[in-house]
Amino acid sequence: MKFLMIVKANKDSEAGKMPSQELLASMGRYNEELMKAGVLVDLAGLHPSSKGFRVKFAQGKRTVMEGPFAETKELVAGFWIINVKSREEAMDWAKRIPDPFGAGEEAVVEVRQFFELEEFEPGAAVDRAHELGKKLEASRKKTA
Repeated sequence: MKFLMIVKANKDSEAGKMPSQELLASMGRYNEELMKAGVLVDLAGLHPSSKGFRVKFAQGKRTVMEGPFAETKELVAGFWIINVKSREEAMDWAKRIPDPFGAGEEAVVEVRQFFELEEFEPGAAVDRAHELGKKLEASRKKTA
């Protein structure tokens, strides 16, 4: 089961303030634990929304909206993707995340499960998704 652990942004992360060396070291130790346990798929911190954009889809049209975006509680500052055996294991890992913004600062990490192809009704689109997944895996092995 794959889960996305999302660190919600705050005013400092949206201002582009970099984490302290102490926090970076703490996160590094946590990331090493994830790797040693064999559950880490990917992770990254993200630039502030002022460097990003959104694409809005409405009535058949696409509109690009440049950042920054107003509500920081709805923005993402970073993430981990983990592959674990259960929701409970994902919760255990999430509870071990070092405080994302340091002591005294409120932080939220949202955890969401990925859909598995087996959850969808069988059909041509799911078959094609399986094919693409195999090609992606083969491509990753070539570049590794």
